[in-house]
Amino acid sequence: MRALNWFLGVTLVVGCGSKAEEGSNTGGADGGGADTSTSQGSATLTGTTGNTGNANSANATSGSSTSGSGGATTAATSSTTSGDDTSTGSGGTSTGTTSAATTGTVDNPLTNPEDGPAAGNPAGSCAIPADAGLADSTNPDRVVGTGTPESCTGEAFIAAVALGGVITFDCGPDPVTITLSEPARVFNDQSERIVIDGAGLVTLSGGGTTRILYMNTCDPDLVWTTDHCNDQEFPQLTVQNITFVDGNSKNEPSLDEERDGGGAIWARGGRFKAVNTRFFNNVCADTGPDVGGAIRLFSQYQGLPAYVVNSTFGGAEGFGNTCSNGGGISSIGVSWTILNSVFSYNRAIGEGGNPAETGTPGGGSGGAIYNDGQTMTLNVCGSLLEHNQVNAYGSAIFFVSNNHDGTLMLTDSTIRDNTGGGWNVLPSISMHDDTTQIIDNTSIE
Repeated sequence: MRALNWFLGVTLVVGCGSKAEEGSNTGGADGGGADTSTSQGSATLTGTTGNTGNANSANATSGSSTSGSGGATTAATSSTTSGDDTSTGSGGTSTGTTSAATTGTVDNPLTNPEDGPAAGNPAGSCAIPADAGLADSTNPDRVVGTGTPESCTGEAFIAAVALGGVITFDCGPDPVTITLSEPARVFNDQSERIVIDGAGLVTLSGGGTTRILYMNTCDPDLVWTTDHCNDQEFPQLTVQNITFVDGNSKNEPSLDEERDGGGAIWARGGRFKAVNTRFFNNVCADTGPDVGGAIRLFSQYQGLPAYVVNSTFGGAEGFGNTCSNGGGISSIGVSWTILNSVFSYNRAIGEGGNPAETGTPGGGSGGAIYNDGQTMTLNVCGSLLEHNQVNAYGSAIFFVSNNHDGTLMLTDSTIRDNTGGGWNVLPSISMHDDTTQIIDNTSIE
């Protein structure tokens, strides 16, 4: 039973500590092997506001771990800039979105959808940076459909994505599901930015047989446009006001281990953001030490963060996403900023961690989030992570920096009732205990 309820009113910065027999890390991922280690410490908070926190935790899971972290603490204050963002305009008779130069919130048409959980955390109130907000889609380059549900076909959507630019939909006034028979592919030489805006009415479905969206700056079939495909600025992909369901990348050609993940979306290069989105029942490979995610990302330009804003992965029982690792999102060497979002009922069902334990296929880490690599930042603000499940490590978050550098930031968030696994430095969070943690006003149970 997890005994730690860590709710802080000031900023806790933990950058050092000790952990006995953390396990080997030859593959740059988790500690490998069952963890029966013990590390205890305490953190005393200082500042004008807040409470005294205790970093001792008792966590009885399948990996039987009692762990904690200790280190210096500092108090910090932060300021935010608020503004308004409006969503208006049309493409055909479809609704587009106008972006603002600065923004504190974004309009969200999926707060009360007809079907499924809402997009985003209604209790989240973290300010949205301007570059994380809605992209302008008021003057689309392509409109899928001609005013009826029947005109909004998977083929029409695939063709629109292949040409790039800003894409909206004209499928009539009611919600519509567009089922694909193959992934829509972003071609790197077509446009600098691809914006897919569903206006809160469109669901893209893989029909349980295919991944939904694929972008890869290093795939020659999608056209190489630079000699540094793993660090190039364009194309930049935005998905907003839209739902992704029943994506399945298990049938993708096994060109390499990396491309086995991303049940709904697989993207490398440029920049990526998801705003006002929902991801339900997307799946990828069941096993494998380093594969996963309804969204799978690599190689964001200059190490800038990918954004997830006002979005929901799962959200209710029966809607969760399932992969070997990272039921919700998965990445290698990518920094993320996750704002006002929900990750719940997602599962990492692999076995044996990374590197895989002898006699196992590997995987099973990061029920909600699998963040592997080095010198990266995971910034979670105003978000809820609950009822996620793993077989190996990090039932909520698996955040492992190979060089122990990087930062885990948790602000104004709630992490609770996640189950399974071991090697938890904090309840349901697996990471090296000498990697920096900044935890502010967050409940971890």
